[in-house]
Amino acid sequence: MALQPRYTAIPAVPIVGVEEWQSRILNALKENVELLAGTRGEPDLASAAVNLARLSVEPPPAQTMRQVSAKGSGFTIGGSNVPALEDYNQLVVDTQKLANDVADLRATVEVLIAQLRG
Repeated sequence: MALQPRYTAIPAVPIVGVEEWQSRILNALKENVELLAGTRGEPDLASAAVNLARLSVEPPPAQTMRQVSAKGSGFTIGGSNVPALEDYNQLVVDTQKLANDVADLRATVEVLIAQLRG
């Protein structure tokens, strides 16, 4: 469950008792902070900052393929190298584990991208 970000409102910049240049700087800083916090009223929140409260993506599952278990062993038949059936089958298993790991990472990245886009 993602938490909602919380920000304290920034008070209006005083009009009297402040030099004009200070007022302009403070107004610009106030507006930029409000844009980053998403409190300025920007409809698409394109300038809103990303914070931990908006992200709820879970880490991907543990990697299943740690190393290639196929050994590359085989036989030479008629001058050609031919893999042993056991080694070929193990390579198929290794490839499937790798494909599953890539799919898990891809799913995690897709969720993260969706959350970052808001």
